[in-house]
Amino acid sequence: MYKSIIVGTGPAGLTAAIYLARANMNPLVIEGPQPGGQLTTTTEIENFPGFPEGILGSELMDNMRAQAERFGAKFVTGWVNSVELGERPFKLNVEDMGTLETDTLIISTGATAKYLGIPGEQDNVGRGVSTCATCDGFFFRGKEIIVVGGGDSALEEAGFLTRFASKVTLVHRRDELRASKIMQDRVRANEKVEWALNRTPLEVVAGDSGVTGLKVRNNETGEEQVLEANGVFVAIGHHPNTAFLGGQITIDESGYIVTNPGTSETNIPGVFACGDVQDTRYRQAITAAGSGCKAAMDAEKFIESLEHNAVAL
Repeated sequence: MYKSIIVGTGPAGLTAAIYLARANMNPLVIEGPQPGGQLTTTTEIENFPGFPEGILGSELMDNMRAQAERFGAKFVTGWVNSVELGERPFKLNVEDMGTLETDTLIISTGATAKYLGIPGEQDNVGRGVSTCATCDGFFFRGKEIIVVGGGDSALEEAGFLTRFASKVTLVHRRDELRASKIMQDRVRANEKVEWALNRTPLEVVAGDSGVTGLKVRNNETGEEQVLEANGVFVAIGHHPNTAFLGGQITIDESGYIVTNPGTSETNIPGVFACGDVQDTRYRQAITAAGSGCKAAMDAEKFIESLEHNAVAL
């Protein structure tokens, strides 16, 4: 029986663990198959405050974890198969661990970037393949970049990357884009953007030093060609990691957890959400860390109210 369990790590879950541990709440943190979350797939992070020379994503996560452990947070590795949130204490069914019970639950399971699933893609994550222009665009200053996608997020990333790249080629498998007209007009007016529509990505091409291009097929002619580039940014959306909740938490049409404005509170009292699993807009390490702080403080206040009511009874 725990006062608080945090499901998921990353900057949100680890920040929540630091705050709860310092408040003597002895939180249990359940790590998934990728401890540290998406930042562990990022090489150098230069936009997290406090590191003027930058820091490796894996190192930042290791430091956060050590900080939480220093104050008493306990970490276990496991897969949460399902949860029972109908009454408190909440129950978590964890693979190889059985059932765990907790008074409060903080969900920080993040959102998984969608990939194309083509050869060479996963092998070159961090070597030219990225899913975050804000995180990695700076490293492609003066280089040629490909952005794959046809929605607003893809065009937004393409426009952002023109701040650094000498050329950005937008690749989409259809001849029409899903993006809003205003976004299309804005990007089409950018002289640095070139278009490769009606092209299906086939393979990320790379050499010893990283990505060198993207092999595509022209859907009209069937012809294959390699578009030369130093980086390939995949912008086809994210999957919020919420399937294990079994529909017990209110989510939006895209699967993101809905929280009460200005808080980390979900529709179930005592259950809180932080990080990318509830962030449809920013999805940055620093905003995730801030939301983890909010979740911990909200959980602490909730537990205090339970203890106060118990004393009053």
